[in-house]
Amino acid sequence: MSDNRGHDYDHVTSFLGDCGCFQKTICVLLSMSAIPVGYMGVISVFTSHTPEFRCKASGNSTDSSSWGLPDSCSRYKTNATQGPGVSNDTEPCLDGWDFSNDTQIYTIATEWHLVCGDAWKVPFSTSVFFFGVLIGSLICGDLSDRFGRKPVFFFTIALQGVIALVQASSVNWLMFCILNCLRGLGQISSYASALALGSEMLTRSTRVTFTMLGQTLGCGIGYALLPLFAYFIRGWRMLLVASAIPCFLFIPAWWMIPESPRWLLHHGRVDEAERIIRNAAKRNKVPVPEVIFADWDCLELMQNKVDKKEDKRNYSYMDLLRTPNLRNITIIGIFLWITLSMTYYGLSLSSSNLNGNIYLNCFFSAAIDIMTYVFTWLLVERLPRPTLIFCTMMFSGVILLTLNLIPEENSVILQVLALVGKIGITCGFCSIFIFLSELMPTVVRSKGLGITSSAGRTGAIISPYIIYLGVYSRILPFIIFGVISIMAAVLSILLPDTRNKKLTDLISEVKPIRGFGCFRDRVAGNPEGQLDTKKT
Repeated sequence: MSDNRGHDYDHVTSFLGDCGCFQKTICVLLSMSAIPVGYMGVISVFTSHTPEFRCKASGNSTDSSSWGLPDSCSRYKTNATQGPGVSNDTEPCLDGWDFSNDTQIYTIATEWHLVCGDAWKVPFSTSVFFFGVLIGSLICGDLSDRFGRKPVFFFTIALQGVIALVQASSVNWLMFCILNCLRGLGQISSYASALALGSEMLTRSTRVTFTMLGQTLGCGIGYALLPLFAYFIRGWRMLLVASAIPCFLFIPAWWMIPESPRWLLHHGRVDEAERIIRNAAKRNKVPVPEVIFADWDCLELMQNKVDKKEDKRNYSYMDLLRTPNLRNITIIGIFLWITLSMTYYGLSLSSSNLNGNIYLNCFFSAAIDIMTYVFTWLLVERLPRPTLIFCTMMFSGVILLTLNLIPEENSVILQVLALVGKIGITCGFCSIFIFLSELMPTVVRSKGLGITSSAGRTGAIISPYIIYLGVYSRILPFIIFGVISIMAAVLSILLPDTRNKKLTDLISEVKPIRGFGCFRDRVAGNPEGQLDTKKT
C-alpha cells in the first residue's frame, strides 16, 4: 500500500493525468448536455412572440378600412343607416383580432389572443419559467447531495424533454404556465448538476476551462440553434416537440458518465469510487496503484478536519450577514447577480422588440454570446476580477444608454448597438460565478453562492416585464438596463481582487471592500486600489 497519508483527492488521483481520454469524454459530453439548457431558457422568443395585430371587422361589415382605426385594441362602430366607418364612437374588438402573417409565426399569443387586456399574460408566462429556475436552483443542490450527482443530472435532463412534450399539448394558458415553471426547474437543475459532476471529476487545471468554456459554449450553441429550428418550424407546439428530442438523445450517455467519485467517498462507498477511478485509468492507459483509497484516506476525505475553533460549529445563512466584510460582499454580490441576470435575459428575450428579422436578431445575439464566452475565458486569468466586471458592465451600460440618442427610424443602428451592448453583460454573467466563489470563505461558500444566485433569479423573473415596456417605447427597456448596469459596475470595483489569491477558508479571513478612493489610487499607480482597512 502506498503511503498517501495527508494527501487530498486531487493528489491521490493525480496518476490519471490532466487531459486523458476519460477527462475529454466527460468534458465533451457534459458540455453537450448544456445545449438544451441554452435554448430552453430563451425559447419564449418564438413561442410567446406577439406579432402586429388589429381588430377584426364586425360580422356585418364589408369595409376592411374600419378595422382597428383608433388603435389595435378598439374599432369604430358601424352605423347601419349611414354605412360602415361613419360613426366616431369606438368599441372593443368584439370579434377578435387579425395578426400579421409577415413571419407566419403561430404562438400562444396568436392562438389564445393574449393581447390588449390579456397582454400581461405573455410576460407572465415567461416569468413563471424563471420562477421555476429559482425553485430549481434552491433544491437541486440538496437533491444531488442526497441522491447523487448522476441520477439528478439524468433525471432532470429527461424531465426537460417530458415537460416540453406535455407542454406542446397545452389546452389553455394556465396549463402552459404551470408546465413552463416545471420546465424551468428542470433546466437549471440539469445545468447545475452537470457543473457539479464535471467539476468534481476533472482536475484543477481543466476545471476552469470546463466551467468557463465548455458549459458556456454548450449553452451558446443551443441558443444559436434555436432560430434555425424556429425558422423551419413556425408553430409553437411543434417547436416544443423538436426542443424535447435532444434531451432524449442524451439519455444513452448514462453508460458513459459515471457518478462523482468524490460524492461516493463522502458517502462511504469506497469500492464504487475506486472502481470508477480504475476504469478511468484504463481509458487513459495509465498504471494504477494497488490501493487507491485506503481507509484512512477516505476518512480524511469524508471529514472536514480543521484545527481552528471557528470551523467546529455549524453555519447558517445568517453568517453571511454577521460580519461587516462578508455582509458587504454578500449585498454587492446579490445586486450584481440580479443586474446581470435581469439584463442578460432581458437583452436575449428582446429579440422580438428589435426591428428587423426576428430570426437573424436571435442568431446574432447567440453568436455574440459564443464569441464573448471565448473572450472571457481568455481574459479571466489575465485581468483583476473587479476590473473585468467593471469594464464590461460599464461598457454595456454606456452603449445601451446611447440608444436613447438614436432616432427610432434608424433601426439598423439600434439593432447593432443593442447587440454590441450585450457583449459586456454576457462577459460579466459568465464570470460572476467564479468571482463570487472565490470571494466567499469555504465554511459558507455553498450557502453564499446559493443565496446570491437564487436572488439573481428574481432579476430574470422581472426581465419580461421590463421588455413589455417596449410596447410604449422601444428604447425604454434598454435605458433601464443601461442605468442599472452602470450602477452595478460602480459597485463591482469596490470588491477585493481574488485573481491568483489563495481561497479564504474562514469568515475572519474575508477581506474588506475597498472605498471609492480606489479609483484615485488606480490613477496614482496602485493597481490594487488598496486602502487602509480602518478607513473602509
